[in-house]
Amino acid sequence: MKTKKGLLLINLGTPDDPGYLSVFKYLRQFLMDPKVITVPYILRFILVSLIIVPFRAFSSGKIYKKIWTENGSPLIVNTSALADKVSKKVPHIEVEFAMRYQSPSIEDKLKKLISQNLDEIIILPLFPQYSTATTGSVFDEISRVLKKQSVTPSIKFINQFYEQESFIDSWEDKLKSFDVDKYDHILFSYHGLPTKAVDDIYDDSLCADNNCENEITNKNKFCYKATCYETTRLIANRFNLSPNKYTVSFQSRLTKNWLEPFTDEVLESFPGRGIENILVLSPAFTADNLETLYEIDDELKAIYHSRDSICIWVFKTRNDRNKFLDETIGMLKKEREDYYISNYK
Repeated sequence: MKTKKGLLLINLGTPDDPGYLSVFKYLRQFLMDPKVITVPYILRFILVSLIIVPFRAFSSGKIYKKIWTENGSPLIVNTSALADKVSKKVPHIEVEFAMRYQSPSIEDKLKKLISQNLDEIIILPLFPQYSTATTGSVFDEISRVLKKQSVTPSIKFINQFYEQESFIDSWEDKLKSFDVDKYDHILFSYHGLPTKAVDDIYDDSLCADNNCENEITNKNKFCYKATCYETTRLIANRFNLSPNKYTVSFQSRLTKNWLEPFTDEVLESFPGRGIENILVLSPAFTADNLETLYEIDDELKAIYHSRDSICIWVFKTRNDRNKFLDETIGMLKKEREDYYISNYK
């Protein structure tokens, strides 16, 4: 008898809509996860429910409204499209997608697959590099759901895939559509994490003690920082980029005790180094979301979104950046480039 398999693709999550209550609900579920904020429950409850979320839900809601599409959240739309493409590639496998937080839930989609009496279910969190706060949290939720099931099929967990040839191939194919040599610099911007989150994977040392910027070893192979740097090297090697041609940075920090260097500070240093034309890559994300559609644009003072990339010009002040945006509304990329050179370079 032929083996029946299922595949569950899992992304982080998004509010059901950009309204305050939905954003509040999403942020609270996300930040109350002990793998995300690693403090005792009572303190986490006070911080999240009484301090962080009531205020952040307002500001985040405004941002979500800016990126929301007529079909809903970009993360849902793009992850759904990915699931459809995968399903067509492997028609013999039942493919579903879920979100770690909010809808569609892991519990609902996993139960749906289990109800089909599959022999094996493959769990694929869509995070190329392992971290406790993302992939680790997904595995916790999968385990919680499975504990309640009378029948459990074989489960295969995929914990990271940054080093897979096909993943690097996809970045190579994407970059081939650009003339990499014309850019002054390439910035690899990854989502940030608290320093403690990477330190905690080591039993007898810290991330800073393990040369994570330069090599992957058996000891640091699940360190998020180490795998981000290795991802960068694997992509850079496909184009024979010298180390002085690119920089690794980390965005979306909440405090100074997060992974460095910080993306916004790296960008602010570029004008003084004579770096103006920048290509930004985000190899920690498999689908556009708040971090790629808004945070990169805001943090990097940047400018032009195409379907496949973000092109960035750096300004001396935020006022200049905002003025440029107002003055170039409706312009195509080339027109914006010419206007920037004439008026701001």
